[in-house]
Amino acid sequence: MSIPSTSNPLLYLREQLDDWRAAGTYQRLRILESASAAEARFDGKDVVNLASNNYLGLTTHPKLKEAAIAAVREFGAGSGAVRTISGTMRIHMQLEERIAAFKNVEACVVFQSGFAANAGTVSAILTPEDHIISDELNHASIIDGCRLSRAKIHVFAHKDVAAAERILGELDGVPGRKLLITDGVFSMDGDIGPLPGLVEAAEKHGAIMMIDDAHSSGVLGRNGRGTVDHFGLHGRVHVQVGTLSKAIGVLGGYVCGSRDLIEFLYHRARPFLFSTSHPPAVAAACLAAFDVLEQEPERIEQLWDNARYLKAGLSGLGFDTGISETPITPVMVGDAALAHQLSRELFAEGVLATGIGFPTVAKGRARVRTIVASTHTKAELDRALEAFAKVGKKLGIVP
Repeated sequence: MSIPSTSNPLLYLREQLDDWRAAGTYQRLRILESASAAEARFDGKDVVNLASNNYLGLTTHPKLKEAAIAAVREFGAGSGAVRTISGTMRIHMQLEERIAAFKNVEACVVFQSGFAANAGTVSAILTPEDHIISDELNHASIIDGCRLSRAKIHVFAHKDVAAAERILGELDGVPGRKLLITDGVFSMDGDIGPLPGLVEAAEKHGAIMMIDDAHSSGVLGRNGRGTVDHFGLHGRVHVQVGTLSKAIGVLGGYVCGSRDLIEFLYHRARPFLFSTSHPPAVAAACLAAFDVLEQEPERIEQLWDNARYLKAGLSGLGFDTGISETPITPVMVGDAALAHQLSRELFAEGVLATGIGFPTVAKGRARVRTIVASTHTKAELDRALEAFAKVGKKLGIVP
């Protein structure tokens, strides 16, 4: 018996999509038709790519490509199982050992994504009797992990160390563990978390200190070791999350900390327990990326030079770049429809920079986010600035 076409229980989804189209906030996926590089081909058009997390240009580095190809030839295309059954390959252990040494910690576990690393760790180590003290602008993966843990969540104003410590003080003597958590670099605004003050607050009140260093990995600290190294806080942050999908140029996430923490996650982190392990090519390419971080520090220097250049250029044109302190530079416009229009018109002028609105950012805080790479040339950045100047004036964003 066929179901009448008028009985579609998912019709409300189409209605919501139509609402987004009418509001100018509907986004379709742009299709990458080349390697992910500083200049790339999207939807048949060659553009300056300011929308990638490929900070150091490692997606196309010869050493990473050669390592991946060699691993496929030796070990095949996949691992065949989850880590706890038969999917832990020697190359997975080598990668975890390499990251642990790089981050100056006892041990490391690799997850299938940075999202899985955050969500899986928070939900594994806490219970409903525990408490989480979280920055209001922490990444969605942290928020989801907090919810999955069913712990009591206490949110403090963005980067407000005094507010975080006040919450911790109010929880002194209250049953349950306390976890204080922050991003290292906040992905939408590009500002750096106040880790020194938060570490002191956590130590004062006996809390677990956790940081998500996704946008810090490969960007901050010696050879890209992240925020803990940047601030000289080794041994004082109990849980460090990082990513292999951004500056590292490949795929995955990781958690670093004590041997006890990592062994516990082996047994209780659900994304680790129930997801097939990385293909050997991914693990091999990640290993090669850490070699590059050690051997080519000039890539990080060039990244920061390019970031300063673009930031100064945008500010000089009259754009509001918010509170950015890193290669993530938002162009603040406020209205979501205007942000998406700016993004579309920039693409027509040969620049890919993504419009971002609610719910990714708060209402009234929409922006076009730009991220430079170490591999951008000054000529490419100048082309981007010319496009911003032209479109910004056309839309009345800048004089």
